[in-house]
Amino acid sequence: MTQAIQKTLRDSAAMRWTALLLLALAMFCSYIFMDILSPIKDLMQSERGWDSLAFGTMQGAEVFLNVFVFFLIFAGIILDKMGVRFTAVLSGVVMLVGALIKWYAVSEAFIGSGLETWFTNNLNYIPGFDELGVSPFYEGMPASAKLAACGFMIFGCGCEMAGITVSRGIVKWFKGREMALAMGSEMALARLGVATCMIFSPFFAKLGDDVSVSRSVAFGVVLLCIALIMFVTYFFMDKKLDSQTGEAEEKDDPFKISDLGQILSSSGFWLVALLCVLYYSAIFPFQKYAVNMLQCNLTFNELDPNSFWASPKVTIVQYLIMLVVAAAAFASNFMKSKGAKSGMLLLAIVALVVFCYMGYMRQSAETVFAVFPLLAVGITPILGSYVDHKGKAATMLVLGSLLLIACHLTFAFILPAFKGNAVGGIIIAYLTILVLGASFSLVPASLWPSVPKLVDAKIIGSAYALIFWIQNIGLWLFPLLIGKVLDSTNKGVTDATQLDYTAPLVMLASLGVAALVLGLILKIVDKKKGLGLEEPNIKE
Repeated sequence: MTQAIQKTLRDSAAMRWTALLLLALAMFCSYIFMDILSPIKDLMQSERGWDSLAFGTMQGAEVFLNVFVFFLIFAGIILDKMGVRFTAVLSGVVMLVGALIKWYAVSEAFIGSGLETWFTNNLNYIPGFDELGVSPFYEGMPASAKLAACGFMIFGCGCEMAGITVSRGIVKWFKGREMALAMGSEMALARLGVATCMIFSPFFAKLGDDVSVSRSVAFGVVLLCIALIMFVTYFFMDKKLDSQTGEAEEKDDPFKISDLGQILSSSGFWLVALLCVLYYSAIFPFQKYAVNMLQCNLTFNELDPNSFWASPKVTIVQYLIMLVVAAAAFASNFMKSKGAKSGMLLLAIVALVVFCYMGYMRQSAETVFAVFPLLAVGITPILGSYVDHKGKAATMLVLGSLLLIACHLTFAFILPAFKGNAVGGIIIAYLTILVLGASFSLVPASLWPSVPKLVDAKIIGSAYALIFWIQNIGLWLFPLLIGKVLDSTNKGVTDATQLDYTAPLVMLASLGVAALVLGLILKIVDKKKGLGLEEPNIKE
């Protein structure tokens, strides 16, 4: 009878995985909006006059306030003081507000408005920031890009706040259980947002007889409304859990500045944080340019506008097949019967081949890059489960670094050599994109679950916030750097599909080299100090 009274929502596998699903779906929607303009970079140049520098500056603005106004640090303090559920809803509201501003910036209504005139004449010089070379604007930057950057800054505050909140929420519901599996599963589902974005952003932009980039952003705004609903639903689940356990929300254990000193004094924390910024800087900024990179390095043929492959129907069909790939690959991790597991894996592989074939037949770079998260969906839970039961988190980070280096160098030197070879180039692109996505899955499966081993439980929120803040420095810097490097190495090139991406890709590969070195150092530190990073999360 006593055991029945003490049983909580957290003790029910169905309930804690439902809580995870709510958090993951919210992040899924935020990931879509994060890259909503990435697959239509060429359209932003033709429709709104954004060159690579304007595009990169706007994309980098997402994390400007997090980095230079230290909003992420404040977000961690809010999380530690106010708790998971309050911060989750707050992050959803902030994301939506920023998204609405960005939508207006790229809409037809902004063109010719008084606001466009104001942004054209202002924000061309920001005292202090211009001198340091870190201004989110520059003289001559299109007015629409400036306002979009402002909206993206606000969205970025909410998105990164949501990221640390979701990580803290998973720790709350899964600590002592299958935490790495949960974190890996959450990120696997969230990253399906990348594929969704790549497929549907161009679809909405080109829907009908006219091109409208604002339709793509409006699609993302609607999804962020859904994300807010997910966070509100989670709010009530989390409140019910606390009422069952008798635990107060974290706000009863106030944050102290001295806690930051405890975090910053940990060498293990710094190594994990630096590994994080290197990994994410080599992936997220790349995603924003990946479609354009493929447009420049692959040969695509013009489709008959009356054919099935050029029709809106094929978009829906391909997306449904993508869902089959993701669902079958993900479900295979939880099948106890070997026959059922093999059947699900076979279904996932066949559906993946069909998905890739359709991407090839559609002759568009965005549908090729849409394959990016699909292998990760299947293997991230496997990796998470392995870390939970076997450990070896630091070793996995080293492996991820090696794959990262190989993929970016392949994009830089091997893929361009196959330009003109329609089939060979597509095959290399697909294989490299799949491996890159798989390498990235090593981060949530091994890095994020390691943080609770490095800091005290009551300051996990602040620790995640600090890591995210350090990570955001890279997420601000590298979209901007890629844009600047592209412009400087492609002087006189006006066609957005004829750019040479070699230099930016080598730069990203160098991040993988640095991550490899840090990963090896982390293994040594872990062995000397007994941080437990190579040990399993679940003690048998």
